[in-house]
Amino acid sequence: MKAPTPVPPPFEGLSERKEGARYFEGEYRVRTGDVDQEMRVRLDAVARYLQDVANDNIEVTEFRDTDPFWIVRRTIIDVIRPISWPAGFTAQRWCGALSTRWTNMRVRLQADHETNRFNPDQREPGLIETEAFWINVNEQGMPSRLTDDAFEMLSAMTDEHRLRWKSMNPDKAPAADDIELPDRPHVLRITDFDPFKHLNNAAYLEAVEDELVDHPDLVDVPHRAVIEYLRPIVPGTPLTLRRVREADRLLIWMLIPDDAGELQVAATVSVSKLPVTA
Repeated sequence: MKAPTPVPPPFEGLSERKEGARYFEGEYRVRTGDVDQEMRVRLDAVARYLQDVANDNIEVTEFRDTDPFWIVRRTIIDVIRPISWPAGFTAQRWCGALSTRWTNMRVRLQADHETNRFNPDQREPGLIETEAFWINVNEQGMPSRLTDDAFEMLSAMTDEHRLRWKSMNPDKAPAADDIELPDRPHVLRITDFDPFKHLNNAAYLEAVEDELVDHPDLVDVPHRAVIEYLRPIVPGTPLTLRRVREADRLLIWMLIPDDAGELQVAATVSVSKLPVTA
């Protein structure tokens, strides 16, 4: 039997799984539609994985009928060791912190890589650590208190029961005249939207992948992507990207027009190098 690959402790800000606590685990496959030209699993594919794992998780919980509606406020993706195709991977999901209306849900993706004629080289096992700030909402989309059963189950997974929101990205976009890179429009398709007429979480990160093509140094090493959703984007809305590249970080503001035609921030993204661990 192959010895399990050690999992390094998560980077700052991500909680470790509480010993002995309940968690969800599922087995999945990397598909060719999930990867880029280098066979690397893209950030938008990770977002889809997280959505699938969340759906699968809630289906087997006691509160799937009482607390079925959740929206994502932020997603953190730490690519420690990239996952590539072909591979199967395990997703483990647990609550890292919560309050009465929202939770930090941790998901650990661990991949055992395979080889084929298109990717014949051996690769070390993949590891991606993630955390998403989920808000419980009612049928009208308004924040709502967790039911007692949901709170009891999730709170047993963590000792942090007073979770508060704190932004990780700068939410104010710089003036276009103050930065070197020109604004870039990003074309949205009708297939990017969900049944509630909101832009799918993965579609935001497709725009980020378009940007990362010009910043390979960020994704060729362990890196962290943080996306924070500030305003919904609905069909027919033009999307503009404003970008700033710093030493080891790329910042992106996703801008949409308000009723007066002025650009406002709909989402913020940062992609930065992670410290190298032994």
